Amino acid sequence: MIKSKIVSSLENCFLDNRINDFKEINRITALKNERISFQFICEMCDPDDPMRRVIKPVIEGELAEYATIREVKSVPVTMPTIPGVEHDNYLRTEPGLYPDLLLPSTYEGNVYLVKNQLKSLWIEIDLRDICDKISAGESELTLSYYYGEKLVSSSTVTVEIIDALLPEQELILTQWFYCDCIANYYHCEVWSERHWELIENFARVAKSNGINLLLTPVFTPALDTKVGGERLTNQLVGVNLEDGEYSFDFSLLDRWIEMCDRIGIKYFEIAHFFTQWGAQHAPKVMATVDGEYKKIFGWETDATSEEYVTFLRTFITEFLAHMKARSDDKRCFFHISDEPTNDHIEFYQAAKNSIADLLADYTIMDALSSYEFYKQGIVKTPIPCNNHIAPFIDGKVPGLWTYYCSSQWKDVSNRFIAMPSARNRSIGMQMYKYDIVGFLHWGYNFYNTHQSYATLDPYGDSCGNDWVPAGDTYSVYPGMGGQALESLRIIVFYDALQDIGAMRLAETLCGKERVLEAIETAFGGEITFDKCARSSEQMLAVREAVNNLIKNSI
Repeated sequence: MIKSKIVSSLENCFLDNRINDFKEINRITALKNERISFQFICEMCDPDDPMRRVIKPVIEGELAEYATIREVKSVPVTMPTIPGVEHDNYLRTEPGLYPDLLLPSTYEGNVYLVKNQLKSLWIEIDLRDICDKISAGESELTLSYYYGEKLVSSSTVTVEIIDALLPEQELILTQWFYCDCIANYYHCEVWSERHWELIENFARVAKSNGINLLLTPVFTPALDTKVGGERLTNQLVGVNLEDGEYSFDFSLLDRWIEMCDRIGIKYFEIAHFFTQWGAQHAPKVMATVDGEYKKIFGWETDATSEEYVTFLRTFITEFLAHMKARSDDKRCFFHISDEPTNDHIEFYQAAKNSIADLLADYTIMDALSSYEFYKQGIVKTPIPCNNHIAPFIDGKVPGLWTYYCSSQWKDVSNRFIAMPSARNRSIGMQMYKYDIVGFLHWGYNFYNTHQSYATLDPYGDSCGNDWVPAGDTYSVYPGMGGQALESLRIIVFYDALQDIGAMRLAETLCGKERVLEAIETAFGGEITFDKCARSSEQMLAVREAVNNLIKNSI
């Protein structure tokens, strides 16, 4: 006997869960241009059932032609979260197999059902590009399992399409995109045709999930690299030094921009001009010097040395001239150094001052946690982490961004594999309430160990060799054919972006005060960055309250 049930996309279904652990949903509401996700779970647990059975899922209904089916696959997790401290609002905290990877259908659409193991299928209906074909109103979707020609289980959900459209995404979103990790994993030469093909595959998936600001390696990013060590060179700008004069080749950069334009990336996040955690050194810069290709700057170079500052000012001047000629300069965001602390203020300010006049008309931003950088006027666009954002909110910092990484494990939203999806999605209502304009996460596809000592296989090591909580280093998996395979975490985060869009639409109809009242009533209290939804029902109630505002106002 096979039991089945339709459940929310916010449920995290482990292999050893039972189908009765989850609440069935029988209704979904969405706007006409949303990406809708839910899960179809089943189990075979009768004593007389065979050990394994091959069954075929079938979707029927008006929206069935727009639906895709993927299996939710579990991955090994050795470090679910920060060890040795108390934890709250986690799925589990023990090592084990955790649901995360969304694997496209194989076996000609059939799935293997194993006795006493819960099977979860991820159902997605993507209406974003076909909203002109979609009519508002209710329709039914029926999901069934067949064993051969025999119907063995069936469930139905009503989908209500609201006659309204999400507005265009305003939030600027980056997840750091690592070209070297792609080259390392697929064993291809940097900037080869195969490499470009893979980069575009990964960038398209990034864009599909709301990433509109792409880390652009004008020089090899000075990120997560041991002192004195190097990452694989992936430098878009050619540098030539002859008779003491610098010249630059922007042809690869132009190809990068053309790729971004082709897939819809709006903005370019220029790689940091100085090393991480202190701004005390130069990034690795390769150049052809009097005919010899070699490294000219790196860890051995002081950040404010005359040689590097001269080079950097020459480069920035030529780079901006090139981008202005393309009318693309205002699409650029710039960094000095990642995650400086108060101990680094002197170094950071000196590094910034060496080039600040050249970038006076552009956004310079960095991830940091100390309010002093803003208070002293050193950084006009700080990006505080979400567990240290309160002073920046209280200080009414205009155009405020936020970020999270491995250190944001307590109370706040994050996307660790061991965190409930409702906690992941909570970031949307939080960013809406506090008018956050940008979000940064460091790990779209980081497949290295700590400080990039070695390359890892994310299918077998989700923690960076027991460095950070599982899932912190990446949101997509490298597929066998060169496609980026989504995690359920990146889909859930995109749902948070859709929540923001719906809240913005509701605001235009009835005002922000009314929207906040509705979502905080549904949430059951004040929404702050350190208060996240504790169940799928709570998070879904927030979105349903917004949808009701829209329905009653159009």
